[in-house]
Amino acid sequence: MTTRAGGFDLSGKVVVLTGGGGILGARFTAALAGHGARVAVVDLDGGRAEAVSVEINRDHGPVTRPYVVDVTSPDRLEDLYAAVRADLGEVDVLVNGAAAKGPHFFDPFERFPLEEWNYVMRVNLTGVMLGCQVFGAAMAKRGRGSIINMLSVYGIVAPDQRIYEGARYEGRAINTPAVYSASKAAVWGLTKYLAAYWGPHGIRVNAVTPGGVFSGQDEGFVRNYSARVPLGRMAARDEICGAVVFLAADTSSYVTGQNIVVDGGLTVW
Repeated sequence: MTTRAGGFDLSGKVVVLTGGGGILGARFTAALAGHGARVAVVDLDGGRAEAVSVEINRDHGPVTRPYVVDVTSPDRLEDLYAAVRADLGEVDVLVNGAAAKGPHFFDPFERFPLEEWNYVMRVNLTGVMLGCQVFGAAMAKRGRGSIINMLSVYGIVAPDQRIYEGARYEGRAINTPAVYSASKAAVWGLTKYLAAYWGPHGIRVNAVTPGGVFSGQDEGFVRNYSARVPLGRMAARDEICGAVVFLAADTSSYVTGQNIVVDGGLTVW
């Protein structure tokens, strides 16, 4: 996903990518830079943002810069906007990829702590809203822009709890908590609202929904999950990148209010 082609050329575009140091964010950065974009790699973890930026710049030249930002802070996001404009230029694309989990993220619903529910919602939903406010307002003044919100397959369908039986990740039992599904479903609602709200101002607002992405899950989970997918496997990280590049590029100039689901067919069943 590193070769420019036709209408997918992002040369001259500036992209702000929150969660840019994450498992998917790092690959999105590589794909966007590989298609010619200048990318602001935004993450709460400065070390991860720096590492991604250094790696991408080694392959593509000085086309990315790392930024340490808490997406739940309006003031920090305003500072980010000013810094990116000064460092890279006016922002053309915002990718809202930041997400959070806390120490009780995998606790059963019946015992899920309210403070952790509020924390995850603040990052996954309110952080997206604030990013859209700051960068979308600037795009509206310019009369153009693309906003891409990262969802989850479990924001549009319920998780099949059977696939988690005996599953472990990094040494602990896992599941998909209700707060994650609820936050991502809410972002889909916000995406549709803003697509209609900002459409007259030339801003396109869309979503990308990844299915399960392999990132070191145990064999039992991979087997159970893959059995629920028509393509019979989990996704590789790079397989989500094409949808992001498409929505960032002018090729998708008449696409707004849409959710591109990249799930191997999981949601057809």
